[in-house]
Amino acid sequence: MKKKIFYWVITATLICGMTACKTTKTLGDDIKSVQSTELIRTDKSWDGVELPDYLQGRPELVAVKYVFPVGQKLGWHHHPVMNYGVLMQGELTIIGQDGKKKVVHEGEPVVEMVNTIHHGENTGSVPVILYMFYLSQKDMPLAVQHPEIPLE
Repeated sequence: MKKKIFYWVITATLICGMTACKTTKTLGDDIKSVQSTELIRTDKSWDGVELPDYLQGRPELVAVKYVFPVGQKLGWHHHPVMNYGVLMQGELTIIGQDGKKKVVHEGEPVVEMVNTIHHGENTGSVPVILYMFYLSQKDMPLAVQHPEIPLE
């Protein structure tokens, strides 16, 4: 049942985002119609920086499910495209190269930094499950790694 509700929430959230829904309702076991909850509406990434203008040209939308084991640290990287997502399980700490930190908890949305080097780590006690949505273009990387920067 939980999985079914999750898929309804994702579907409703995507539909809501495309149709500018404003209604928020609570999900229950007696769902009889599509319901939606707006999780976030922002023009800034998690560190408060304004998002860049949209790319020019034909868009490519990408959705990715990430699973990070407990204690896993991602290497330093940056995203050349805008992206946002929802942490479905666990606790993820995102650290900017400037030392700013954001802890994302289960059920919370996050808007990633664009063209700013950062890394993430699973600081919780269960694997992180994270769904991310990228506003990209064909052949653009979703992330650019920076292996020359050592993790502490």
